[in-house]
Amino acid sequence: MATPLQLVLLLLASAVLVIALFRALNLPPILGYLLVGAVIGPHAGKLLPESAGTRHLAEFGVVFLMFTIGLEFSLPRLMSMKRIVFGLGLAQVLVTSAAILLCAWLLGLSWQGALALGGALAMSSTAVASKLLVERMELDSAHGSQIMGVLLFQDLAVVPLLILLPALAGAPDSLGGTLLVAALKATAVLAVVLFFGQRLMRAWFTIVARRKSAELFMLNVLLITLGLSYLTELAGLSLALGAFLAGMLISETEYRFEVEQDIKPFRDVLLGLFFITVGMFLDPGLIAAHFLAVFGVLLFLLALKLTIAAGLARLFGAPPGEALRTGLWLCAGGEFGFVLLELVIDQRLVGSAQTQVVLGALVLSLLLLPLLIHFSDRIVMRLVASEWLMRSIALTQIAARSIGSDKHAILCGYGKTGQHLARFLEEEGVSYVALDLDPERVREAAAAGEAVAYGDASRRESLVAAGIHRADVVVVTSNDPQLVLRVLHHARELRPGLPVVVRAAEDADVERFAAAGAAEVVPEALESSVMLATHALALLGVPMYRVIKRLREMREHRYVLLRGFFHGATDSGDHLSDAEQPRLHSVVLTAGAGAVGSKLGELALEEVGATVSAIRRRGIRRVECAPETCLEAGDVIILLGVPSAVAAAEERLLRG
Repeated sequence: MATPLQLVLLLLASAVLVIALFRALNLPPILGYLLVGAVIGPHAGKLLPESAGTRHLAEFGVVFLMFTIGLEFSLPRLMSMKRIVFGLGLAQVLVTSAAILLCAWLLGLSWQGALALGGALAMSSTAVASKLLVERMELDSAHGSQIMGVLLFQDLAVVPLLILLPALAGAPDSLGGTLLVAALKATAVLAVVLFFGQRLMRAWFTIVARRKSAELFMLNVLLITLGLSYLTELAGLSLALGAFLAGMLISETEYRFEVEQDIKPFRDVLLGLFFITVGMFLDPGLIAAHFLAVFGVLLFLLALKLTIAAGLARLFGAPPGEALRTGLWLCAGGEFGFVLLELVIDQRLVGSAQTQVVLGALVLSLLLLPLLIHFSDRIVMRLVASEWLMRSIALTQIAARSIGSDKHAILCGYGKTGQHLARFLEEEGVSYVALDLDPERVREAAAAGEAVAYGDASRRESLVAAGIHRADVVVVTSNDPQLVLRVLHHARELRPGLPVVVRAAEDADVERFAAAGAAEVVPEALESSVMLATHALALLGVPMYRVIKRLREMREHRYVLLRGFFHGATDSGDHLSDAEQPRLHSVVLTAGAGAVGSKLGELALEEVGATVSAIRRRGIRRVECAPETCLEAGDVIILLGVPSAVAAAEERLLRG
C-alpha cells in the first residue's frame, strides 16, 4: 500500500508528464487530466484509490471554476448580447436537453436520469472554444459572437442544474416540494446577496486594499469565495452556487482584474485535480467492451448538437455558412458536462454501464473538437454552396478597395496600431489598403472613407485581392505570432522580394520572424523602453540634441534597416565627411567569387571594420546573418561600414 506522499508524487509526476505532452501536441489539457485519472485510477492501474478526501479536495476545483465564471459575468455585457444569450443560448440548451431526454427515455432510462444526461450533454466546451476563437482571431466574427453568447448562457444554466440534479435523486412524490424549497432558498440567497452584497463587497475590498498587502488581499479573496460557498451549503444548496455569487459580486468592483490574476494558479491546479478524479471514474475495460456503444453515442451526440445548434442559428437569422460554423464549434461536450456527470454518478441517477458509455463519448468528443474546428472552413466550403458566393463578394470588396492603388502599403489589421500607422502614411501621401476581421470596425471606418475592407490577412486570396503584386510593403500590425507567420509564408510565395514589417510582443519571436523572411521586426518591449528612457533623460535636464542622438543610436543598434544608407551621386553636404559616414553597399557574388562556398564567419569581415547587414538569396532577404551561414553563387551581400571598410570587405568577398 503506497503512502500518501508516494500517491501525491505519483499524481504530480503523471500530471506534469502528460500535460507537457498534450501541450506539445496542442491538445486540450482537460484530456490530459482525464487520461491521468483513468490510468492511475481504481479501474485501470489501481495506483490511486478513490477516497473521500480526494473527492472533497476535487470539489474545490469546481468551486474555483464557478468563481471564475462569476468573475466573467457582467450584467452590461449580458444585456448587450441578450438576444443571442437568452434567445439562441436558451433555445440551444432547452432543445438539446429535450432531444437527449427523449432519446434516453425511449432507451429505457428513468426520466430523472434522462433529464440529468440531457442537461450534462447539452453543455459545450467554454475553455477550448474560447481559447481557439482567440487564437484564430475569430472572437469578433459573426459566428464568434454567436458561439460566445451560447457558451455564456450554458455557464449560467449550470447554476440551476446544480440545484436540480440532487433534487432528482429524492423520492418522486416529494420531488415537487424539494424543487420548490430549493428554488425559494436560491431566490432568498440571491436577493440578500445581490441587494446587500454589492455595496458591502466594494467597501470591504477597499478597506483590505488600503493595507497594501498582497498576502492579505489573497487571503481575503479565499475567505470571500469559500465563505459564501459555505453559506450556500448551509442553506441546503451547492458550494458551487456560493462561489458563483462571490465571483459575480467581485466582478462589479474595480478589483476584478487583480482578483483574476491572484486566483488563477489555485483554480487551474484544483480544476486539474477535479478532472483527474473524473478520469478515475473511467473504466477502460468497460468502455472497450462497449466500444460500439461509445462510438454510436459519440456520433449521435455530434450529429444531434450540430444539427440543433446550426438549425437554431439559422432560425435566428444567421446565413448558412455562419450557422454551420456555429454548429461545428458547439457540437462537442464540455467541461461542465463532467461537473454535472459527477453529480449524476454521486446521486446514482444512471447505471454504471450507461455512465461509462456517456463519459467515453464525452472524452472522445473533446478530443475531436480541435480537429473539427481546424477543418471547419473546408467543411463549410464543401457543404454550403452560398459560402463560395459570400467569399467571392468579400474578395471583390477587397479588390475594389485596392484596384486604384499602386506602390501602396497593405496593413494586416486595423486596430489602434493600424489606424495610427494609416494616419502617418496619409500625411506622407502613401496610399494603403487595410484588412481587418472586426465587421463593426470595418463598417465604421469604410463609412468614413478609409481604405479598409473586411478580410482575413492570413489567407492567400485576401492578400492577392489587396494587391500584393503591386504593393511596395506589407505591415502586420497584429501581434498574433501565428498570423504573422502565415502572412510571411504567403508573402514569400506570392512576391519573394516584397518587404514585410511585423510586430513582436515577445523578444523570443524576433529571431523566428526574421528567419521567416521579415524585412524588419519591431519588438514592443524595446520600443517602450527606448521612449521611456528618452523622456526620462529629457526631464532630467539632458540637452535635447543629446537625447535625440541617443535615441537614434539605440534604434540604429537594434534595427538593421536604420544602419547606414545607400549613397548616390547627389549625396553631399552631410555634416560628416564621406570618409566618416557609414554606408550600405551591395555586393553580388557571381559564380567565380572567392567567397562562394565559404561560411560567413570564416571571412572575418569585422577585421576590416565592415559588417553584413543582410543577405538576399533568391529574392528573400535574411536580416540576421549567422557566422555559420554558407554563401552561395547569386547571393547579394549588403555591407555596412565606412567607405574604406566596405571596399576592403568587397575585395575579400570577390577574391577570397
